[in-house]
Amino acid sequence: MLDDRAKLLLKALVERYIADGQPVGSRTLSRASGLDLSPATIRNVMSDLEELGLIASPHTSAGRIPTARGYRLFVDTMLTVQRGQIGTPSLAHDQPQKVISNAANLLSSLSQFVGVVIAPKRTSVFRHIEFLRLSERRLLVIIVSPEGDVQNRVIFTEVDYTQSQLVEAANHLNTNYVGLAIEQVRERLKNEVDSLRVEIASLMNAAVAANTEAMTEGQDEVIISGERNLLSVSDFSNDMSHLRRAFDLFEQKAQLMRLLDVTGQAEGVRIFIGGESQVVPFEDLSIVSAPYEVDGQVVGTLGVVGPTRMAYDRMIQIVDITSKLVSNALSHHK
Repeated sequence: MLDDRAKLLLKALVERYIADGQPVGSRTLSRASGLDLSPATIRNVMSDLEELGLIASPHTSAGRIPTARGYRLFVDTMLTVQRGQIGTPSLAHDQPQKVISNAANLLSSLSQFVGVVIAPKRTSVFRHIEFLRLSERRLLVIIVSPEGDVQNRVIFTEVDYTQSQLVEAANHLNTNYVGLAIEQVRERLKNEVDSLRVEIASLMNAAVAANTEAMTEGQDEVIISGERNLLSVSDFSNDMSHLRRAFDLFEQKAQLMRLLDVTGQAEGVRIFIGGESQVVPFEDLSIVSAPYEVDGQVVGTLGVVGPTRMAYDRMIQIVDITSKLVSNALSHHK
C-alpha cells in the first residue's frame, strides 16, 4: 500500500515521462511533484517503488520509467480527465461502412496513433429484396439490410424466369419474410414449399442463399487506420523489433478482434496496458477502447492502439467521444 507521498511522486513521474519520454531523475521529480523533499528522500521512495515493480531503471540512465504495473496504478487511481481538451469532432451520417471507415480515420488523426474499429456484426435479415433479369437463367439479386447496406449478387438458375415472375417472388418475400432471421425464413420455406408455385419456391430458396452469403461476408471486419503513425513514435522507431511486433499485431486481425471483443462486454471506456495480461500481448502497447451502439444495442467496438507512454486522459476523451459519434451516426442512418 502506497502512502500519499509515494502516490504523488509516482503520479508526477508518470506524467513527466509521458510528456518527455525521458527517464525521470530525482531532481526533475522534486520539481515536478512540488514536494519539498531532499534528493535522498526522493531516491528512497523511488527505490521502494522500484521494489514494488511500479517503476524501472533503464541500464543507460540513472532516472526511472513507469512499468505496466505503474501505468495501471496511475490509470486506476490517479488519472483525472479534463473534459474539453480535444474540441468537438464530427462524423457525418452516412452508409454504415462509410461511418466505420471515417471513425477509424478520426481516431487515428485525433490520437496520432492507430485507430481500430470492429464493424457491426451483420444480421442475416433483409429489409427489402428485388430480382432483376440480366439474361437467360442469370439474375441480379438486390438485398437491402436493416442497417441500409445494399448488396448485389448475381445468381444462375436452372430455368429462365420472366420479369413478372421475379416481381411476384420478390413481392411475396417482401410481404411475408422481411425482418425474420435467416433460419426462420428457411424453416417457413420448408413448411410452405408445397403450397407455393415451383418457380416462386425456387427463387425464394435462391434468395435465401444469396442473402446468407451477402450478410455474412465481411463479418466482424476490422478497420485499421494510421499504422504509419507508429513510425514517428520514438518508443517504436528506436527499436525495430518493437515496431515489427506491433505491425504483426495489425496483420493478425483475429487477435485484434479478440482483444477488442473483451471491451464489448462492458460499458464505457476500458484501458488495457501492455504486458499485464493476455489481452495485450506486448509490454510496449496499450489499447484504449469502448463499445458503440445502434439504438441502444451494442454492435461493435472501437479504440486507439499506441505506446504505453500515451496521454491516457486525452485518449479516453477521444475514444469516448468517437464511440458516441458512431452510435449517433449509425442510429440516425436507419
